[in-house]
Amino acid sequence: MGGFAAVNDDILQNILFRLPASSFASAACVSKSWNKVCDRVLTCPKLASALSLNPSLPDAVKEALDKVLSKPIRPQFAIASIGLQFSLEAAHQIITERLGSKVPVVTNAACGIIGRDAITNTMREVRWHMIPAEDGSVSRESEEFNRGIVLIVGYLPGLKVDSIPLLRPKMEHRVTMVDRFMMDIRNYTVSVSGSVIPAGVIMFGDQHIDLTPVLAELDCVMPEETVIVGEASSRFVCKTARNSEEYNPDLYFFDAVALVFAKDKNKPPVLACFNLVVLLIHSDIEFWYGIGETRFHATLSTGVMPFGPELKAISVTAKGTECSWLTASMNGYHQILDSQRLLDDISEEMDDEAADLYIGVIQKRPSSLELEKMKLRTYLAFYEVLGGDEEYLVVDGVGIKPGDTFLFYHSDSATASSSCLNAFEKLKVLKPAASSSRNPYSNMDSNGGVFGGLLFSSHYRGETYFDSFPIYSNFPGTPLAGIVCNREIGRDSTAASMWQEAKEESPARCSLHVCTTVYLVFVYVPPSPNLYIN
Repeated sequence: MGGFAAVNDDILQNILFRLPASSFASAACVSKSWNKVCDRVLTCPKLASALSLNPSLPDAVKEALDKVLSKPIRPQFAIASIGLQFSLEAAHQIITERLGSKVPVVTNAACGIIGRDAITNTMREVRWHMIPAEDGSVSRESEEFNRGIVLIVGYLPGLKVDSIPLLRPKMEHRVTMVDRFMMDIRNYTVSVSGSVIPAGVIMFGDQHIDLTPVLAELDCVMPEETVIVGEASSRFVCKTARNSEEYNPDLYFFDAVALVFAKDKNKPPVLACFNLVVLLIHSDIEFWYGIGETRFHATLSTGVMPFGPELKAISVTAKGTECSWLTASMNGYHQILDSQRLLDDISEEMDDEAADLYIGVIQKRPSSLELEKMKLRTYLAFYEVLGGDEEYLVVDGVGIKPGDTFLFYHSDSATASSSCLNAFEKLKVLKPAASSSRNPYSNMDSNGGVFGGLLFSSHYRGETYFDSFPIYSNFPGTPLAGIVCNREIGRDSTAASMWQEAKEESPARCSLHVCTTVYLVFVYVPPSPNLYIN
């Protein structure tokens, strides 16, 4: 009789798994036995994503939501990236109402979206461009584009998730509360995991805020195993799971928001019982009660190349918060360079006239969290070159100081292509050595593995790249979503390594990139079948 009941549970589980999320939720209320079977299905790791290019905001959001909720899922978090012509607030409201008040959601405006079409299931990479009309208004052609959404919803076994904002008081609008931001992340992580170390952080920053020093602090505070990725320069709205009054938007600007993933100290142990053992004997499915572990793996594909001699900033004048005018000399010399002549020489040397030009500046700054110790952070910050004259070099952004050294960088298709292949090889090692039986209730083999991916790709890389290739080709059929960004967040100590090797200095850290794609994959490690409790 026990064996028959187990087989019935197996059949019921197979049927319930195929229900849409709303019907599945209703089925969980039928009886205790059905609820137990439903709970078993929901303990599987799950990432669901969908893309819609429907020009109607309500229809596009509905298509994406219907697709991600077409199978049972217990949403822990959601990230929605929408076209620039959609209303951020309207899209966010529809999504949060559908997913519920306890699910942290971040909705941001993107320069493009990557994912599988909700209707056709085909892989799409879309990069939008604003096309201004002659009078400065947005043209009708632009209105037809810049519309769409990619939505990703996830459940990660063994982890807790919430959104933590980086606040700036409206009464003191120049003071970003970095110390409180770090403390809020720490307090949340300790409360749910008992540890100060989160498993991962996905950040979104406001387009008017320079996150470089904030990311430098975060990179220093967080251990290497904590993955930090995201989009640093966009518009976003967010909702926390706690609905804390401490984050009152009437009192604060939200300069950034971090989705913080922390290990769940209260996750249930691995359980095994007689019925489960019978289930395993009577089927080819290796499936265990209990919660395994979700791990993050990240890698980068860069598209810029350093060149030329090392230069030093001599004087710097910031024009508001928009740009900086600086004079420069070759490091070790005093003569001020003719910036216009320098740019002309660079233009003649570059093979690609359409290449974008940047300076990568090594910045050594005291920590805002440890001012009394005068501890310096060393990091690499990129600034786009806007132009120059006989005296001044003009770059986008502020933060450069006299004495900072820098190199020129230019976007390079060959570098982007080769580093994309390198990313493919790095992710390839995560593929299981041998395929085992397929677990029908998740996106992976029964021995675990990659069950989803998220990528942040620079819109400067153009439309000639298939940036999803490293994840898409290694893990076909795995849910995948991508955001085309203005500035990409990803921890990396190699960006300035070639520059500094000759000096035998420890390389500057770089967390904010240009012309780069940052890849994040979610890997599930199931509980060991040798560990069980009667």
